[in-house]
Amino acid sequence: MTISIRSLHFQAIMGLLDFERTSPQCIEVDCEIAYGYQKEERRFLDYAEVASLIESTIKQEKFLLVEDALETLFGLLKAKFPQIETINITICKPDILPNCRVCVTDFRSYL
Repeated sequence: MTISIRSLHFQAIMGLLDFERTSPQCIEVDCEIAYGYQKEERRFLDYAEVASLIESTIKQEKFLLVEDALETLFGLLKAKFPQIETINITICKPDILPNCRVCVTDFRSYL
């Protein structure tokens, strides 16, 4: 099975620049997670819990780099949901440049 969380958006501190350290900016996250679903054991992923974990972690940690946020999220998600097989996460800062959306994407496989 695969769950997808699209356009999760919230305000958070993230970035290296002075103004990014003092004023929250819009952060958007897309996440796709493949996992081993086992009906008999009712092992599933709670997408609300996944979305909440992503948002709360980014808000609390106030990452300097998007790359650091990705690394942290991979570890937290896999630890919380051991049935995860693959994770693909994109974090965007849509308002940082006036003429584009800036995003970083990374992927992990635990197969």
